[in-house]
Amino acid sequence: MNVAILREAAEPPHDCPLCPRLHGFIAEWREKEPAWFNAPVPTFSPAARDHEVRLLIVGLAPGLRGANRTGRPFTGDYAGDLLYKTLGTFGFARGEFRARPDDGLELVGTAITNAVRCVPPGNKPESSEINTCRGFLSATIERFPNLRAIVTLGVIAHQSTIRALGGRVAAHPFRHGAATGIAGLSVFSSYHCSRYNTNTGVLTDEMFTAVFADVARILEAD
Repeated sequence: MNVAILREAAEPPHDCPLCPRLHGFIAEWREKEPAWFNAPVPTFSPAARDHEVRLLIVGLAPGLRGANRTGRPFTGDYAGDLLYKTLGTFGFARGEFRARPDDGLELVGTAITNAVRCVPPGNKPESSEINTCRGFLSATIERFPNLRAIVTLGVIAHQSTIRALGGRVAAHPFRHGAATGIAGLSVFSSYHCSRYNTNTGVLTDEMFTAVFADVARILEAD
């Protein structure tokens, strides 16, 4: 399929109406904060270099004052601090992360997206919204012809990714630090790098780093 067509299929339109609840929630925030991005957050990837992407990271959804505000995944809230620091450690990103989309940070062979592209109230998407947005996730996976590994952050991202790949969740359950093979890809699961998980000790920096160390080993061996 034509590259431009693949990219278009992978990204919801700016005023995507497919999920009425999310569409209405964003409309409310456009009124409150007109300077914010307030739209489906696009995949962050190396500019015009889809063929270089070997690693895809799938999060849950944009944070209200994070990606929904800035327009870049994991940018503007705590989760991005840990994620981008870890990506830099393993060479999956270069430049200084300053939590804003014009900080000049670049991804290296890596792309970042969300299972649900629009910010959900209370950070809790409904099942229908996850299912609806999965079409964009499937197209995003298809968009990268040399993809080899996916890191899923949290249960919802993991399950939606497995379904997008045509698999059964029961055959590929979520477990932090686990890896599973499906559709020719290695899928690694991790607890989400949210402030709540790190503050409560559910996820430590060392646990998160260990997941990406496994990813790096797989990609180096490929």
